[in-house]
Amino acid sequence: MPAAEPAAYLIQNKFTQYDSVQKYLRAFSRDSLALQAFIKNAQEADYRYGEASAENTLGILYRDISKYREALFHHDNALEIARQLDDIELEVSALNMTGVVYRRIDAVRSALDKHNAALELAESQLNPSNNLLKGIAISLNSIGNIYLLLRDYGMAESYFKRAIIREQELGSDLGLAINFANLGIAYEEREQYEEALVNYRRSLDYNNKINSDLGRVICNNSIAQVYLKQNKPREALELIEKSMDKVNQIGDQFYIALANINLGWAHSKLQNYMEAENYLQEGMQLSKEKNFKQFLSMAYMHLSQLNEAQSSYKKALEYQRLSQDVQAEYLNEANHKYVSDLNLKYDSEQKRNTISLLEQKNKLAEVKLNQAKKNNIFIIVLFSLILLLLFFGYRQYRLKNQREQLKAEQKLMRSQMNPHFIFNALLSIRIYLQNHNVEEAINYLGQFAQLIRSILSSSLAKENTLQEELETMQLYINIENIRFCNEIETQLDIDDSLNLDQVKIPALILQPFVENALWHGLQAKEGLKKLKIEVHKTNEKFVNITITDNGIGRARTMNLPKDKRNTQKKSIGIDLTLERLQAFSKNLDHNYRLEIIDLYDANQQATGTQVRLDLPLS
Repeated sequence: MPAAEPAAYLIQNKFTQYDSVQKYLRAFSRDSLALQAFIKNAQEADYRYGEASAENTLGILYRDISKYREALFHHDNALEIARQLDDIELEVSALNMTGVVYRRIDAVRSALDKHNAALELAESQLNPSNNLLKGIAISLNSIGNIYLLLRDYGMAESYFKRAIIREQELGSDLGLAINFANLGIAYEEREQYEEALVNYRRSLDYNNKINSDLGRVICNNSIAQVYLKQNKPREALELIEKSMDKVNQIGDQFYIALANINLGWAHSKLQNYMEAENYLQEGMQLSKEKNFKQFLSMAYMHLSQLNEAQSSYKKALEYQRLSQDVQAEYLNEANHKYVSDLNLKYDSEQKRNTISLLEQKNKLAEVKLNQAKKNNIFIIVLFSLILLLLFFGYRQYRLKNQREQLKAEQKLMRSQMNPHFIFNALLSIRIYLQNHNVEEAINYLGQFAQLIRSILSSSLAKENTLQEELETMQLYINIENIRFCNEIETQLDIDDSLNLDQVKIPALILQPFVENALWHGLQAKEGLKKLKIEVHKTNEKFVNITITDNGIGRARTMNLPKDKRNTQKKSIGIDLTLERLQAFSKNLDHNYRLEIIDLYDANQQATGTQVRLDLPLS
């Protein structure tokens, strides 16, 4: 059937059911010119649903021929229209397809963002349609692929198995083909070659069932790679050569690069060194052009082995170093993007935590307002005898109210420790372990455990000794300094005449000031970074605590771009600290004194910030 017929039929009937539209789009889904013409005609006919579906289909076509920029452009168009139409199925499909493109180009953070958004949207529907269930399966598969990228093969296996269950429920042969192939990779990377072959062959069976040339190409290359690892180069070469015509015909540069590298590897094992060199060089050049870093590292590694087999040890060493450099860059980028995405997730968690803090403060304000209103009513309405009785009742009520206020304050104080900080600390431990830095991981974990125990203990107490507070701050600074790559020099200067165990201060009162010094003062500073805490007895009435950093200063911090400023909880943390200092001083003879000083040199250039806190001793 000519492409014009199903296209015209679609526009004439303006179908808005996902399956119906896909049925007719499939007739010209591999023809970019026909798809572009359909999009234009759909716009003229105000057929927005058809336009969005065609944009998504065109994005898939460009993705399959490695035109990733064009693919993202058309998927973004589809996503925008889907949101305008408020069509959940279209939106989930566009999000997932965009995520697949980002995975192809190793943009892990963006891929996670899209797939998680698709998964959350699909699972939020009470009675999801089959198309939304397909979307859930695609998201699970894609997240599994991201775990493959991060070399967490156990987690990848669990996601692929969950996706397989979904695909079996849907009866999707294509979905089963994809997930069994990916499950094979998880086994292959753990050197469980027989299990890998079982899953690759299951995938091949499903690809034969649906007559997918691309699926057969992928499976044959995967099986061939296992054969090569099992030292069966002839079987591997036969499989790859059989699929080369189809690889070139499909035109997907991703799999053309892989096929050439595998051919070079097979010929190298068979000592056909000239052919091996040609294929590996071709795979290497294509991987460079398309920025396929994983394949580029593979090409360099096999070129190193090839030159070693020919006694060209100098070239072998050069290629080996190139392979290691690309692999290190590739893995570091993957981990960095993964961490960035997790930070994004926990930034959202922090925003929710901030809202909770504000709600608690509002509750406290409401309690005080209600109390004031009731007091006025008591004064106006009740006589002296009733006032006397109410005095005792009011006193009990006030005590109860103070207990509730204290509980709320403790809850606020516990929330003050950023979950973003806690999660990043755990993630740093994981990366140490992945990089086999066991001693650093154990040291970091020990300090982190001490800090958490200290925070939990402090959150249950209204006051700490100054000794306990300084020990907690030292742990906090040590852990944050690890994340600063130990760039910060810290100094603690304590007056010898002070007995720190006898000085009481509000629990965790110094943490917001230390956090501000680290993340607002020192984070953006270049060069030497210093943090100094001084504790001195001013006189018999006060103890002075001074926190000094040589950071960029408050004025310059406020001029930084918003995305480089850590301002999410600054105002709430300082406001709460001032309230707690006021409450602490209320029952003493003297009030606290707080001064924040901007430091400048002779040329009026900012040299840091100093916090001077005078706490009353009685």
